[in-house]
Amino acid sequence: MGASSSTEQPVSAEQRELENIAASTGALPLLQKSFSNLSDPQTNAISIQALQQCFHLCYEDPVCESQQKPESFPRLLDHLGSSIVDLFFLSEKGGINWLGFLGGYVKCCGRMSTSMSLNILLRIFAMAVKKLGLSSNLEFEPDAADCKINGSLVPSDLLLLLWMCWAMLWNVRTLKSSERKGNLLLPDINHLVLSAVVACAEVDCSFDLWNCDIVGLDVQLPVGKFLNWAITTAPTLSDCLTQYVNRRLQISVLAEDEAGSSESISGDMSPNASQALLLTRGRAWAISLAPRSTITEEILKLCFSADIVGTDENLLYRSSTHGKGLNRFWSNVEGYHGPLLVLISANSEDAYQDNNKARKWIIGALTQQGFENKDTFYGSSGNLYAISPIFHVFSPSGIPPSRSFDSRSRSMGTWW
Repeated sequence: MGASSSTEQPVSAEQRELENIAASTGALPLLQKSFSNLSDPQTNAISIQALQQCFHLCYEDPVCESQQKPESFPRLLDHLGSSIVDLFFLSEKGGINWLGFLGGYVKCCGRMSTSMSLNILLRIFAMAVKKLGLSSNLEFEPDAADCKINGSLVPSDLLLLLWMCWAMLWNVRTLKSSERKGNLLLPDINHLVLSAVVACAEVDCSFDLWNCDIVGLDVQLPVGKFLNWAITTAPTLSDCLTQYVNRRLQISVLAEDEAGSSESISGDMSPNASQALLLTRGRAWAISLAPRSTITEEILKLCFSADIVGTDENLLYRSSTHGKGLNRFWSNVEGYHGPLLVLISANSEDAYQDNNKARKWIIGALTQQGFENKDTFYGSSGNLYAISPIFHVFSPSGIPPSRSFDSRSRSMGTWW
């Protein structure tokens, strides 16, 4: 159990079930240690304030790569910890006992479907927004076993929600246990927000993806359509919550030299540091949120690297570094047989006629093995991505590709 006493108490069926569920996630030993460390020995319970502080997340002045930055975001993060505790951890008169602690963890971080975990993420977001004093169009059926949600989001809500998820991951991967505060860099994720807007809202053909004010965009994203979009485009989005809760509990019990391998960010945190690259932090994160692949973890490491500009350990080819042309490309990738991520940047045909109207876009492909010089099809399935100005995942369909070629496609591209 979470805490021992001189007199053994009989274990209830409810406690045994919750411990089995927690054990199935691998978190039971961590929960036992953290409960023992956070609880008051006299009451054998954790105070609400202590658990809220354990999950508290604070970044006073985040650095933002995008020009569109809702000023309320840092204050929203201030309410993250208390929202998690208030929603899931039931308190009795003396605080949160072992059963309430176990039950709260299982409710928010237990094994569950992707749709359920996304629902939980939305509940936490809505609670934090309410605590902040802002209005929300999300409505939750109070007694629904499957946590049904009604209502809608606006694009600025979605930006805050995605940044909240990013902030939790940033904290997990960059903050050392000895640090109470650190720096936060918010990536440009307009391509993800626009992906949801196009998939969920009613927009006409005149909608300009390249010149869009995300914060001021007045369209409604029905929550049902948003959940469908998230399940197909960003199914691992809600993983951030489990990772964050586990990391905060881990920090509460482990010594400084045992707390893990998080890296304190000290590299170039300027907003424009990575904008010259095709694979920015925001674009890399979008790819990592798609269905898992063999290099998802490598892409995540790039997202949270201290110096993304100088990170080229796994780089095979970049046109600005190695020179343009297929021969240069082939000479750098030939002989590599592992998973491969290729990004291609291009401009529309009128980009060279009027630089003010240039429409740049980026596409990508992720293969499970390198390129080979063959006359026949080979290899396993991979994914295609529209990356900028809008993100979309094109999963393999199983239909053989066409051999036709449209000679009208004249865009000039560069390989990443």
